[in-house]
Amino acid sequence: QVQLVESGGGLVQPGRSLRLSCVASGFSSDDYAIGWFRQVPGKEREGVACQRSKRGYTLISDFVKGRFSMSRDNAKNTVYLQMNSLKSEDTAVYYCAFDSRYYRCSEYDMERSTAYDSWGQGTRVTVSS
Repeated sequence: QVQLVESGGGLVQPGRSLRLSCVASGFSSDDYAIGWFRQVPGKEREGVACQRSKRGYTLISDFVKGRFSMSRDNAKNTVYLQMNSLKSEDTAVYYCAFDSRYYRCSEYDMERSTAYDSWGQGTRVTVSS
């Protein structure tokens, strides 16, 4: 059973940076999709970024492109979401998600959070002065 544990959320001022971490465990595939989603109360969960583990492919959603980036440390089974120039509208609970099918990292599936099999508990990010 895949387990995902996010960390790094908190309160940050607009314009500042924050880095989220997601430690993944319990998976056997080495060709998978892993991504970040976020959700604001009353709104649909939206895809922020994802990677295909073996294919050097990273997808960043247009609404955070240029400000957010995603990286990984394979030795630690950890992926990161670096968030720069944060805005109040970035306030949300951020979730890490995993799917054993690498192709789930796609524009199509990033708009469909139900496509991913496993989810972390989420970490809250609040951007406010």
